[in-house]
Amino acid sequence: MLLRHIHYFLAVAKHRNFTRAASALYVSQPALSQQIKQLEENLGAQLFDRSGRSVVLTDAGDLYASYARRALLDLEEGKRAIHDVSDLSRGTLRIALTPTFTPYLIGPLVQRFHQRYANIKLQVEEMSQERMEERLLDNDFDLGIAFADVHSPDIESRFLLEERLALVINRCHPLAKHQSLDAKTLDTLSLVLLNAEFATREQIDRYCRQHQVQPKVMMEANSVSAVIEMVRNTPLASLLPAQVTQEREDLVALALTPAELKRTAVLLLRKGAYQSGAARAFITLAEEFSAAQTSPLKRR
Repeated sequence: MLLRHIHYFLAVAKHRNFTRAASALYVSQPALSQQIKQLEENLGAQLFDRSGRSVVLTDAGDLYASYARRALLDLEEGKRAIHDVSDLSRGTLRIALTPTFTPYLIGPLVQRFHQRYANIKLQVEEMSQERMEERLLDNDFDLGIAFADVHSPDIESRFLLEERLALVINRCHPLAKHQSLDAKTLDTLSLVLLNAEFATREQIDRYCRQHQVQPKVMMEANSVSAVIEMVRNTPLASLLPAQVTQEREDLVALALTPAELKRTAVLLLRKGAYQSGAARAFITLAEEFSAAQTSPLKRR
């Protein structure tokens, strides 16, 4: 059996149609059908039910697909292991992260990593944690930066830092002279928040319910940078990681009392996955960085 048979089999399983699978593979439909037939004969089992308008996996095909996907992942990791150089003189590191970390965390980490390992190519993508876990399991990324609420049992997490969400306002806001804010005061404020696509919004809404507050949400956005710009240019406040104000002189972060809005940031990895030298180096650097962090609220 050739590796080509597995690729062809998984393509048909994905597209549920021989013609579309053949087009995606840049082969003729008869050639693809012949390869699948050879695979079924070799295995002694029918892998597809071809009787309907679309092609579907049989029970045997569904079982074989799980092993086939795992085999391709293992082969890909084997290829990367062969090309991994222990002295980190070359290589690639693929990182996924949830968007709220972008303004304050990924920049310093990438800066430090590039200073130490200038020849390592970095690929960084933002996405939801749910999507991140799926793509980690598909070996699309080496590691992720997200939150401790891990959904998949095949993903392991490593503590990175404790993130505090604070009331973020511009320095001209009437509350800017304060160091902290009673959570009940949120009832009197107008806010701009991340929309419901973000886990951050779910956490904020849960915090408000727990403390029986109902702030007025006047604006929503689907990016942290957009929320920050709205806070900078309007009297609206927001609930964001306090760290986003560290390099911004025009913003102030107020701690919420008596109960802080906290969450745990973690590194995510597929359990048992091969770790390249670049991935191990980044994990070490990230853990060093998090250990060196001080209070997230800006000194004034």
